[in-house]
Amino acid sequence: MAHLLIVDDERSICELLEISFRKEGHKVEIALSGEAAKRLLAARTFDIVVSDICMPDMDGVELLRYCKEVSPSTVFILITGVPTIDTAIDAVNFGADRYVIKGDRLLDELRPAIQQVTQNLALRKEAGDLRRELRRVTGLDNMIGVSPKMRAIFELITNIAPQPSRVLITGESGTGKELVARAIHENSSRSKGPFITINCGAFPETLLESELFGYMKGAFTGATENRRGLFHAAHGGTLFMDEIGNMSVTMQVKLYRVLQEGKVRPVGSTEEVDVDVRAIAATNKDLEKEIAEGRFREDLYYRLSVIPIHLPPLRERREDIPLLAREFLGRLVKSMGKKVEGIEPEAMRLLEVYDWPGNVRELENTIERAVALEAGNRISAESLPERIRTQAQQWIAAPAPHNGNGATVLPEEGINLEEHIQRLERSYLLAALERSGGVRTQAASILRMTYRSFRHYAKKYGV
Repeated sequence: MAHLLIVDDERSICELLEISFRKEGHKVEIALSGEAAKRLLAARTFDIVVSDICMPDMDGVELLRYCKEVSPSTVFILITGVPTIDTAIDAVNFGADRYVIKGDRLLDELRPAIQQVTQNLALRKEAGDLRRELRRVTGLDNMIGVSPKMRAIFELITNIAPQPSRVLITGESGTGKELVARAIHENSSRSKGPFITINCGAFPETLLESELFGYMKGAFTGATENRRGLFHAAHGGTLFMDEIGNMSVTMQVKLYRVLQEGKVRPVGSTEEVDVDVRAIAATNKDLEKEIAEGRFREDLYYRLSVIPIHLPPLRERREDIPLLAREFLGRLVKSMGKKVEGIEPEAMRLLEVYDWPGNVRELENTIERAVALEAGNRISAESLPERIRTQAQQWIAAPAPHNGNGATVLPEEGINLEEHIQRLERSYLLAALERSGGVRTQAASILRMTYRSFRHYAKKYGV
């Protein structure tokens, strides 16, 4: 059944529709004004909104525009007792799904529309369940993103996974390199084999060698039995070596030989053993710079990076932030048993503006903290860490620094001008939307640009 919001300043109309649709099994809420409806739309998600056009505080078309901003998937039906060509045109232009005339047949006109939407919801849910199952089977279930950069990575994973080629995944800490490696494994012919991971930066050189290659009894103090290494454990599957850039040059030589020959010699042994392993490596370092400075072997680099994948930092795919935040919220609410239903628009705006030096991992930790601290039913700005509130306010409010003569001061370390300008543009878009209550036409006016230009920039920055 659907979740309906009925909006009309005539209480009798609201009560008639509420009683009728509740009897048919739908969940129904009512609002006697446009402003009351806006508050409900900001607080929770409705499947269908049925709204009168003519109301004292806000007309239905303006409420329609607001609804499409905060909940684009909600079906919006406008009803009116005074039909005109202009209102019908506005209804169509701003995305109304139905336009119904009030009268004796109001319920007869609305019922089939509500029934059709309910059937579509059931189909969408079924399709969503199938997509989630597909993503679970393919190993992409934990990878979330709608940005062009992430869609390109999803396509690349699908294309390269069946191939035996080695992969080098680069990107800042917290961007999800292990998730990519696991997705490649799950989509490959080795998916039934083991997926073994090791953080190369967590072991000293001697211990890393025995972890990777294994050792024989008596090879060193404490080696009381033979033990196979991770290359043996990953035989027939995939070995994911994270933080490969922290491996010593001596270990790099030994790893290169294993990758070249496909044979492993355990520590303390004189015999080599064949291994069939797909190696995937990852690092947050610039390996080309490490090569130039003599800390990483060039031959190993080319052996590992047959197919390179670079994961963008979260600040370069900001359109994914709301999607990720809501996904983490859904998971955490279930695990923590909290009744937090959503994120306030102001809090979401702060999340979108923040730079996320810790990337996706930092965002997940932030949402977990907010859910734990939130006393209400929606995450508010006050539940977010102070560093996020402070940085967002600085970006929105702070002009470029000037010296005493009014000239712009360039930071000593220089600046990425294009990224700086893009961040400023996006911050002003969000600030204008906040001031206008989410109404794009008003936000465009505040920024002294056409509505068409505003839509262009909003799409560009994922706002």
